[in-house]
Amino acid sequence: MWDLLILKPMVNALLWLYGLMGNSYVLAILGLTVIINLIVFPLRWQQQKSTAGMQELQPKLKKLQEKYKSAPEELQRKTMELYREAGINPLGGCLPMLIQFPILIGLYQAITRSLAASPLKLIELSQYIYHPVPDWLRWLPNATSLIPLNSRFFWLNLASPDPYYILPLLVVLTTWIQNKLMTPPSTDPQQATMGRTMQWTMPLFIGYISLTFPSGLSIYWIVANIIGVVQYAAMGKSSLKNFFGTEDGSFSWRGLIGLPIPDETSKAKAKATRVTSNRPKSGKN
Repeated sequence: MWDLLILKPMVNALLWLYGLMGNSYVLAILGLTVIINLIVFPLRWQQQKSTAGMQELQPKLKKLQEKYKSAPEELQRKTMELYREAGINPLGGCLPMLIQFPILIGLYQAITRSLAASPLKLIELSQYIYHPVPDWLRWLPNATSLIPLNSRFFWLNLASPDPYYILPLLVVLTTWIQNKLMTPPSTDPQQATMGRTMQWTMPLFIGYISLTFPSGLSIYWIVANIIGVVQYAAMGKSSLKNFFGTEDGSFSWRGLIGLPIPDETSKAKAKATRVTSNRPKSGKN
């Protein structure tokens, strides 16, 4: 089932795109990235709508937390009621991310199989090429005649990891930027802490595995992240408030790296406390 639904379509799509794009494997990967993102576009759009809706609800959630801070069960019930009234599923942003992992695994296997580097692997690759090709696909290049493929692109062998670690760094950077722009600051301290952890954990995890994955897979991930940011910006929801974690979108190092930013009330109280503590105490002689 995996080979039928995932692996064979990806292998053949890579071979056809390779032939259509001047025998350039990196262009074939970019083309397949665009196609995959078009297929998952409805899910990603729903994810981004859910994220934007969660951001708009933050002021109301903050009021609920202040009102029911001593009644956690009531707070949870009222929060779920607020989500239902707004038509938002707080877990709606998880599905597109979960779908990405089977795609990554399939693309990893498709790249390693299509760039067969030995006679044995060439024989194995022949098992994944469609024979015969359906009549409505006869206009596509003959996949068998394209083998072996050229896997070189600048300093890269697209079937091997980047030896200079440039692509893994770009993977981390683009994943982090996308997470920052699409993750609204939460008024719940526990959720805010979890969100800050995820903002760093996910990019570092993806960057770590890209150290051993084919560089072609890293190119896919980088381009997919850029497409996600552009799509979110097209919704008019890309906000510096998310990026810097401030109310007005002003620059903040603390917000940029994910540390909590004291609000103006807390700052005023802290300042008043310092002034009071620094006042000389009057005593009787």
